[in-house]
Amino acid sequence: MQLTNDIIIKALSTVIEPDLKKDLVSLNMIKDISIDGKNVTFKVVLTTPACPLKEKIENDCRDAIHKLAGEDVAVLVEMIANVTTNRSDKIVLPGVKNIIAVASGKGGVGKSTVACNLALALSIKGAKVGLLDADIYGPSVPMMFGELDSQPMMREVNGKQLMVPVEKFGVKLLSIGFLIKPEQAVAWRGPMVSSALTQFTNDCDWGELDYLILDLPPGTGDIHLTMIQVIPLSGVVMVTTPQAVALADAYKAATMFGMTPVKVPILGVVENMAYFIPAELPENKYFIFGKGGGEKMAEELSVDLLGQVPIYQSIREGGDNGIPAVLKEGSPERNVFMNIAESVAQKIAIQNSATKAAANN
Repeated sequence: MQLTNDIIIKALSTVIEPDLKKDLVSLNMIKDISIDGKNVTFKVVLTTPACPLKEKIENDCRDAIHKLAGEDVAVLVEMIANVTTNRSDKIVLPGVKNIIAVASGKGGVGKSTVACNLALALSIKGAKVGLLDADIYGPSVPMMFGELDSQPMMREVNGKQLMVPVEKFGVKLLSIGFLIKPEQAVAWRGPMVSSALTQFTNDCDWGELDYLILDLPPGTGDIHLTMIQVIPLSGVVMVTTPQAVALADAYKAATMFGMTPVKVPILGVVENMAYFIPAELPENKYFIFGKGGGEKMAEELSVDLLGQVPIYQSIREGGDNGIPAVLKEGSPERNVFMNIAESVAQKIAIQNSATKAAANN
C-alpha cells in the first residue's frame, strides 16, 4: 500500500482523545504530516503539556496507522502542546490563559506548599507558569523559593511603569514579601490589601502564561472577594488535611466560591498530610490526622480527589530551604505533585473544551 496523507488522516480519525471524547482529526490536533516511503511523521497538538494521557494517545496513533497501513510503517509522533483557554475577556491579565486559585479553609494545612509545588510541576511539564502570592498577611512564596532578598524590577511598557516578577526555577513570582522586610508585619485594612492585589494584576508585566497560580490566604474574606471580582478565575483547588476541624473550614471556603455573583468551579480537592510512612517501616502507613477526609469532601462537593500528599520530611525541608520537593528527581514526593499537576491541567482542558462546545451550539 502506498502511503498518502488521506490514509494517515483516515487512520488517525479513529483515535479518540480520551478526555474530550472526539477523534484527533476533528479536534484539529494533527499537524504537519510528512511521508517518506514507509516513514510517517506528524505532530499531535495536546491541550496541555501536562497531559496525563500523552503516552496513551501516542500509542493509539501508532496502533491506528499500523492497523490500516501495515506493521512495516515506521511512525514518528511528535507530541507538542497549545494550552487552551476559555477566557473571552482579556482586559485583566491579557496574556494569561488560565488562572487557578489554591485555597483552604484554615491555615497550616499546606496550601502554600501545594501552590508552590503545583506551579513548579506545571512548569517542569513544559508550561509557562506564574505564581502570585495573594496571602498578603502571611506571604510564603519568597521563603519557599529561596528568594527572601529579591525585589521585582520595573519596566516601562507602552508608557506605563510595570513590575517585573522575580523568576526562579522557570516560574514567575510575585509576592508582597518581595516588597517588605521578612520580619515586617503587614498591618493593613481590607481596602489597602485589595489595592495591593489590584496592582499585582494590573501593574505587573506577567507576559504570556499558560497558567497563573494564585496562593490565596486561608479562610473567606476581603482578599478572596477581591480576587473573584477582579480576576477571571478558571477554577479553584481546595487543600485540606484529613482532620475534622480542617474539613469543616474547607467546606465553608468551598461554599464561598459558589455563593459569589461569579461562580468559580472547584477543580478538585488535595488532601495534604494524608498519612505517614516511616523510612524504617516502609510497609506501614499511619493516618496521624485521620483517614479518608479528603475523599469524603470530594464526594460531597461532587469533584475529584486530585491527590493525597503524605507527610514527607523532605517536603517540609524543601519549603524551609527554598528548594520545593517537586524538584527532587526520582522521589515519591515529586511523583505525587506531578500527578496532581497533571490532574489539574486535565480538568482545565476538559472545562475549556466544554465551554467552547457550549458557545458553538
